[in-house]
Amino acid sequence: MAEQLTDLADDRALLGRTSTAERVSDILRSRIAEGFFPPGTRLSEDSIGGALGVSRNTLREAFRLLTHERLLVHELNRGVFVRVLAVEDVEDIYRTRALVECAVVRGLGEPPYGLDGLDGAVQEGLRAAREDDWKGVGTANIHFHRELVALAGSERTDEVMRSVFAELRLAFHVVDDPRALHEPYIARNREILRALRDGDRAEAERLLAVYLQNSLERVVEVYRRRVGEED
Repeated sequence: MAEQLTDLADDRALLGRTSTAERVSDILRSRIAEGFFPPGTRLSEDSIGGALGVSRNTLREAFRLLTHERLLVHELNRGVFVRVLAVEDVEDIYRTRALVECAVVRGLGEPPYGLDGLDGAVQEGLRAAREDDWKGVGTANIHFHRELVALAGSERTDEVMRSVFAELRLAFHVVDDPRALHEPYIARNREILRALRDGDRAEAERLLAVYLQNSLERVVEVYRRRVGEED
């Protein structure tokens, strides 16, 4: 936790002179999406407020916003925790992803498309794989899909999916073999990127739909196995 708080203190500069609960929630959402706060982590008001240099009231409002987004839960007399997802949550996350991401690809219009962000995420994943950093590969994978959604040019869609991708990171924490989950999608991201470079939206959408279904099945399989072990 100390290392995470040290990194979090580096985000203090992002608040500027007009720090608000919305900006604090943006920082914490990003940190959750990057995996700094795993599911079940208790968030200390004193430690996080001190790291960011914000008041207790501001931090509590940020917690409230993230609770509304289903990233945090408040437990009476215990505090605020990063949410632990159920299988039903995972299924709903992927259902939302399929609806939004496939619609974005379908509605792209005529090529060429601005694919630099997607290419950068692919390269990020390749670098992480070379360093045997499979958590980093998972992060790069989320970046790829965030850049894919950004092709729609819709701030509202970006905002909705930021929360969805942060929840997705919570699901990834349950996977006991991150390499087995993330490694196949390096090549599959490249296939989607290649189809978009070729201007073949239909093929890109087909690849994406299969990708999302396979990923859902893998994560749900792990979740159900974990539940069986706990029982």
